[in-house]
Amino acid sequence: MKTKNVYKIIFVQLGEIYEVFAKQIYQSDMYGFIEVEEYIFNKDKQLVVDPSSEKLKNEFSKVERSYIPINSIIRIDEVNESGEAKIKKNDGKVSPIPLNIQPTKNKD
Repeated sequence: MKTKNVYKIIFVQLGEIYEVFAKQIYQSDMYGFIEVEEYIFNKDKQLVVDPSSEKLKNEFSKVERSYIPINSIIRIDEVNESGEAKIKKNDGKVSPIPLNIQPTKNKD
């Protein structure tokens, strides 16, 4: 019997690092985006509530599908079970790949 896997998606959003879990993820028909559906949030299993987890739960509570730009994605893992969704402070160590890269001119 095959177990249903979930995906852990880590991406940069508004200067913060988001770590979320979802059941469905695939390349979008919109060029340059990944589609994420069926977000998974732990159902208050813990006694202590993490404010960043609650913020994510509220932000994505009515979202049916998200389109995340490919250049914002840091990593996607297929895992056997979900963990706690969270937002991490970036501290300027991680940034998305720039979209508008200008070629340098050769000075010959």
